[in-house]
Amino acid sequence: MAACRRVQRVLLLIFISGWICCAHGAKSLNAGNENVDNVERGKNQAEVGKAAAADGASVVRRGNAWKLAEEAACQEDVSRICPKHSWSNNLAVLECLQDRKDGTEITSDCNHLLWNYKLNLTKDPKFENVASEVCKSTITGIKECAAEERGKGYLVSCLVDHRSNISEYQCNQYITKMTTIIFSDYRLICGFMNKCEDDINILHCGSVNTGEKDLHSQGEVISCLEKGLVSEAEDQPGHHVIKEECKKAIMRVAELSSDDFHLDRHLYFACREDRERFCENTQAGEGKVYKCLFNHKFEEGMSDKCKDALSTRQKLIAQDYKVSYSLAKACKPDLRKYRCNMDSAMPRAREAKLSYLLLCLETAVHRGQTVTGECQGEMLDYRRMLMEDYSLSPEIVLHCRSEIESQCSGLHHKGRTLHCLMRVSREKGIFESHCQKALQTLIQETDPGADYRIDRALNEACESVIQTACKHIRNGDPMILSCLMEHLYTDKMVEACEQRLLELQYFISRDWRLDPILYKKCQNDAARICHTHGWNETSEFMPPGAVFSCLYRHAYRTEMQGRRGSSESSDVNAKLSRDCKTEVQRILHQRALDVKLDPELQQRCMTDLGKWCSEKTEAGQELECLQDHLDDLVSACRDVVGNLTELESEDIQIEALLIRACEPVIQSYCHEVADNQIDTGDLMECLVANKHQKEMNEKCAVGVTHFQLIQMKDFRFSYKFKMACKEDVLKLCPNIKKKVDVVVCLSTTVRNDTLQDVKEQRVSLKCRKQLRVEELEMSEDIRLEPELYESCRQDIKQHCQNVVFGNAQVIECLKENKKLLNPHCHQKVFRLQEQEMMDPELDFQLMRVCKQMIRRFCTETDSKNMLQCLKQNKNSELMDPKCKQMITKRQITQNTDYRLNPVLRKACKADIPKFCQNILNKAKDDNELEGQVVSCLKLKYADQRLSPDCEDQIRVILQESALDYRLDPQLQLQCTEEIPRLCAEEVAAQEQTGQVEECLKVNLLKITHEGCKKEVLNILKESKADIFVDPVLHTACALDIKHQCAAILPGRGRQMSCLMEALQDKRVRLQPECKKRLQDRIDMWSYAAKVAPAEGFSDLAGQVFTSPAKTYILSMLAMSVLLLFFMGLLCGRITKRVTQELKDRNLDQPWFVPLDRTGKGYNLFY
Repeated sequence: MAACRRVQRVLLLIFISGWICCAHGAKSLNAGNENVDNVERGKNQAEVGKAAAADGASVVRRGNAWKLAEEAACQEDVSRICPKHSWSNNLAVLECLQDRKDGTEITSDCNHLLWNYKLNLTKDPKFENVASEVCKSTITGIKECAAEERGKGYLVSCLVDHRSNISEYQCNQYITKMTTIIFSDYRLICGFMNKCEDDINILHCGSVNTGEKDLHSQGEVISCLEKGLVSEAEDQPGHHVIKEECKKAIMRVAELSSDDFHLDRHLYFACREDRERFCENTQAGEGKVYKCLFNHKFEEGMSDKCKDALSTRQKLIAQDYKVSYSLAKACKPDLRKYRCNMDSAMPRAREAKLSYLLLCLETAVHRGQTVTGECQGEMLDYRRMLMEDYSLSPEIVLHCRSEIESQCSGLHHKGRTLHCLMRVSREKGIFESHCQKALQTLIQETDPGADYRIDRALNEACESVIQTACKHIRNGDPMILSCLMEHLYTDKMVEACEQRLLELQYFISRDWRLDPILYKKCQNDAARICHTHGWNETSEFMPPGAVFSCLYRHAYRTEMQGRRGSSESSDVNAKLSRDCKTEVQRILHQRALDVKLDPELQQRCMTDLGKWCSEKTEAGQELECLQDHLDDLVSACRDVVGNLTELESEDIQIEALLIRACEPVIQSYCHEVADNQIDTGDLMECLVANKHQKEMNEKCAVGVTHFQLIQMKDFRFSYKFKMACKEDVLKLCPNIKKKVDVVVCLSTTVRNDTLQDVKEQRVSLKCRKQLRVEELEMSEDIRLEPELYESCRQDIKQHCQNVVFGNAQVIECLKENKKLLNPHCHQKVFRLQEQEMMDPELDFQLMRVCKQMIRRFCTETDSKNMLQCLKQNKNSELMDPKCKQMITKRQITQNTDYRLNPVLRKACKADIPKFCQNILNKAKDDNELEGQVVSCLKLKYADQRLSPDCEDQIRVILQESALDYRLDPQLQLQCTEEIPRLCAEEVAAQEQTGQVEECLKVNLLKITHEGCKKEVLNILKESKADIFVDPVLHTACALDIKHQCAAILPGRGRQMSCLMEALQDKRVRLQPECKKRLQDRIDMWSYAAKVAPAEGFSDLAGQVFTSPAKTYILSMLAMSVLLLFFMGLLCGRITKRVTQELKDRNLDQPWFVPLDRTGKGYNLFY
């Protein structure tokens, strides 16, 4: 106020008195005010210049009727510019002239007159008398103004400062008019010129000396100073540091002009036309016009000069919230209530910043405290303002300048530059930490997570999605963002919305407080478990995302379970509340869509993402890529990927894309487990079990299989397996990490304990149950058995390249091409088959194809005997053809090697080494014996030398192979050429009922291959031991067996002997077909004996004992021995030997050779 001490007293008593009368009458004042407000405010911009000086000049004293309009210097201008009804009101004339339209000039003399008139009005002590009369009650209520010394011009300035508190109508109108006069020229503002004179000259904002060309309005000078202040805040190159007292004066001027845009003369002139265009119906006062113009700042019709003036005004508001009249007024009680401007430890300038006010009041809101609706509405407007225009945040302008110029130039409108900076930060990570922090700070200040409408770019991009996918949620609700995240990468999402959403979520994910729902539900848990501070308090030592990482580790922490790499307390009681856990799961499910939304993952895996996953750009592919290369990742990245994969195994819904792809299967088969709030791995187990249902689409199948493959890398990635077998693994399989190795280790332990009949299994019951589940899952896809897959990778490419993975199809292909595989792969496949035969439930193809038949025939059968049950029911009329075909395949496999037939192996445990040791000595590990041991046992069966149990099993094999030649691997091997040559029609038969073997028997003389001939002769030999192994004969003689041999037990040739005796007994009449077939068999056996004589005494003895006429032969041998004995006693030593030929001639029975394949004709030989 010191600058106001020199007060020029000019003889203005007459017209001042006249003006007082107008003020007291209120009529003319009101009329003048309304006229000016309604007609002149908001007009086109006037020229800006210097006000006319009044060096020593003064207005001549006039009488009571002195009128400004009648003054010779301005009479012409007034009549030309101002409406006639305003001529009698000096203030109306003054306002008309200084707010004139563009292109309308007034004379220099009038300028001088107006300048002196305004100067004297503001400084004449008698003017204070007017204020004292008009604002009498107001002055009494404002202590600061009541205490001001009279006669020095202080009172008017005080009233202007406190005009927001003036409720008296006439006083308010008077001060408003006075303010308009004062703000038309910075030199009229008390003290402003003295404080800012040096800065005005340095910045070349104008001249403090008046001249002839100076206009009466110098709003441009203040505007220039304001821009200099903004330039300093943004640290622009070459900026001038304005003196502190001038800064305060500039901000005070901006604050005083905050309620009426007329008072900001530069902005008023710059935006008059825009005000008429966009805000015509907006009344002046209380900052309403400012707010209206701010809202239309980026409209296409907004002029550049107005846009620039508005930006300057907004930047001042960002530095001092009081520059916004509406915000300061609406939030004043709340600021006082929550002590937002009473922090003694903070600089005053910091407290005045808009960001500080927003953070302080947002903290109160997030704590659940009450902030008035009016204040929250104002906060929303200014948070939106900051998000629309990056230039309003000096820190971003300062720290992100180079990035804006190189990456985001020309995108200033509607928040596009900010989103561009977010995008570059998210995708390329090229920012220095200062720019990243500036962006993060802005997001915290504006808090768009609480209301998506704050982010105009996001709001516009996602409007259509919100209207369709999220229309059930109240507009402005924080759950809108959550809804958008849930529809990310769906058909309802549009590309522009997707990009804006991910850009914003990138920063929200780095500060857990920016999700208001999460903060509300988890603030107490975070403070208790993760040692967090308040909403507006940060820690430099806490990295981005650390609090949320802490929360989700505790959200999934269960008893008996620890987390790898967990730095928090190991107290298992430190659990999250139910509401907090639900929110943490929601966030995890949403953010798992993009690795960039996991700060810890992105930070630790940046190098690996570039090295291994640079080409993986689709949604969800980056995490899958990291999981695929888990063993190749650096330690820090491997740990965080492992932790996340571990969480996925417990709650597969974290994989939102997978869950969406699998929706049909979930709805049909897994809806019960999907509805559970706590997953614990049940949903994934259900998806695996139903992976081959018709509802399963390709995306779901690929996703489920990928997760299964990842689980193979570490047993802890299988939640249910980990929880069931954790103690068993630590005790029995320590230091083993890979799941497949753990499964093998535990399975081996279970098998050994079972074979040794131990009283108590070393593997716990719950682990054994889950182990069975894991083994069954692994059998479905060769890739789930990495060792087998790696061994056979080349063979798969060569022999199974067109076979699709899954359904054990590749494994089945390798089995069918087993003879073509490389030795290493062959061994692995053999071991796999050995395991499957011991436990048929692990044979995925068998269990899948025969699923219904198992339910029909084998519901009560133990899993170990499943194949045995199916074999027994193979020929049932109710047996499914596909299942029957699969059973036959498995029988063929079993007969290639006794080790693939557990039942036979156990039954013939003693017989195999006793009779077939020479074959075992030549055998190689993990390679088939091509049925040699089985053939060996068959021959011993014919000799009736096997143990009863072994004999029973060989009989079954003989019966089965007699019906289907493919079950005899030696016959197939030796007769590879003969079978298609001699028996093509029989081979082509749809159903194998022994036709091929019968064909080979009939065409025995046509067989040229010695090995094949020997096999057929062996078949003939075997058939003498039991009629059941000769299906053709057994079918022909079934009725005769029932009538003639019902009391005879099968086996050891007993029923065959019975039929032979019946054939020789003339009293018995056999069926013609049976009689004929028996006679044919006799002829064949005779031929076999001719071409395949006994190779030794044991063989001869065997043939005798297996012969249907063994009684006769043995009796004749006994008689011969007795005769020889007596002859020796009587005649001495017999020296003459009977030749073999004579012995043959003494045989009474002829033998026959078939003439044709049908067996209808024979040649007789002697």
